[in-house]
Amino acid sequence: MVTDPSTASPAQELYTRALQKLDAAHYLHPFTDSKSLAAKGTRVMVRGEGIYLWDTEGKRLLDGMAGLWCVNVGYGRKRIADAAYAQMQELPFYNSFFQATNAPAIQLAAKLATLAPPQFQHVFFTNSGSEGNDTVVRMVRRYWDLLGQPDRQILISRRNAYHGSTMAGASLSGMPAMHAQGGLPIPGIVHIGQPNYLESGQGRSPQEFGMEAASWLEQKILELGVDKVAAFIGEPVQGAGGVVIPPASYWPEIQRICRKYDVLLVADEVICGFGRLGYWFGSEYFGITPDLMTFAKGVTSGYVPLGGVLVSQRVSDVLIGQGGEFAHGFTYSGHPVACAAALENINILEEEGLIDQVRTDTGPYLQQRFASLADHPLAGNVETCGFVAGLNLMQEKAADAHACRPFDPALQVGMICRSHMFGNGMIMRAVGDRMIVAPPLVMTHAQIDEMVALIRFCLDETQADLSKRGLL
Repeated sequence: MVTDPSTASPAQELYTRALQKLDAAHYLHPFTDSKSLAAKGTRVMVRGEGIYLWDTEGKRLLDGMAGLWCVNVGYGRKRIADAAYAQMQELPFYNSFFQATNAPAIQLAAKLATLAPPQFQHVFFTNSGSEGNDTVVRMVRRYWDLLGQPDRQILISRRNAYHGSTMAGASLSGMPAMHAQGGLPIPGIVHIGQPNYLESGQGRSPQEFGMEAASWLEQKILELGVDKVAAFIGEPVQGAGGVVIPPASYWPEIQRICRKYDVLLVADEVICGFGRLGYWFGSEYFGITPDLMTFAKGVTSGYVPLGGVLVSQRVSDVLIGQGGEFAHGFTYSGHPVACAAALENINILEEEGLIDQVRTDTGPYLQQRFASLADHPLAGNVETCGFVAGLNLMQEKAADAHACRPFDPALQVGMICRSHMFGNGMIMRAVGDRMIVAPPLVMTHAQIDEMVALIRFCLDETQADLSKRGLL
């Protein structure tokens, strides 16, 4: 079941091979085994429209990952391109240093203050979520220093979380493979367990497990010393960790603990922000009031790089009111072209009602249709939250999800499944043996049906392949 059964023309094949050769010779890809990729040859994308992509060989793929969690308004939005072009002609760049700025940066900061929860009135712009989380580390330590508590340096994160790949971002991330390279984490960053019910909740209800997982934060604060802990950071739903959706009891208890010990609460909204969970920010979905929120990705739908940190009145009152220079920033902070693109992207989200649509219509429909995959022999722990969803590939299923038998991780069954997905025109990410999607927010009911049908077909293909290999 390929979405485009036609084969590439000789000219397309020659063009693809030439680009692959150049790629292998010169381009080091992120999070990639370059030697393996050079032997295989990269896939070269050349065009996007709506929820679909086309590669150099003319193959159409349904993009179930919205690029990299970010193309919320879909591909081919000329309005965003026009806004960027117009800004490039008028003022392509000026910095925000030396007591200067530009109009789109001011306008975007003001717009974000109207969209964010009411405690947020200030924005610090970066170029990415990674830089945003580096900014968080600097900002919370500066905050406590100004308050006369310079020993409050430690940030607590979670295992299997992802907060970027810069030195501070990768340290906040709870990924062992990242920490194994480069002497990470840097000092002053520690981790607690993640609220993964399938992994750790056996014998308890989701409600009980949510409270227990939150209690790990209180235990860590007391272990380290209240006077040493600056902040706790977490994604509302862990994205790159495999769409880990916490029990409903988790986030309210996390917030209670942070308030009890006067620890700043940081929500990493890089994935969950700008409609992914059916609200402007994922914190609203879970009913929490963070002190800082990192954002990126969906703010421009990935059309131009942009990120930042929304700063609550509690923090900005200290940073501004105490005076003095915050010695931190980037050449491209508040880049006028990126901010112009973001403003137009937000206009589209508002005018087309895409966030309300995810909350009240397409999100519930995705949940219903994705849940239908639970009857597949390979699919376990099938979950959805807004416009993110995931399922675990299981060797043997059972009525109780905790009793299912997973595959040996060494078999890399998730990558086998991912290969069948790509081969049949479906982009679905593998995180270990968990298969996840986060499609563009513009997806219709018919396109959701198309995606779920493609996923089911590819699961069938994977099952047949595993049987052939003697793995089932």
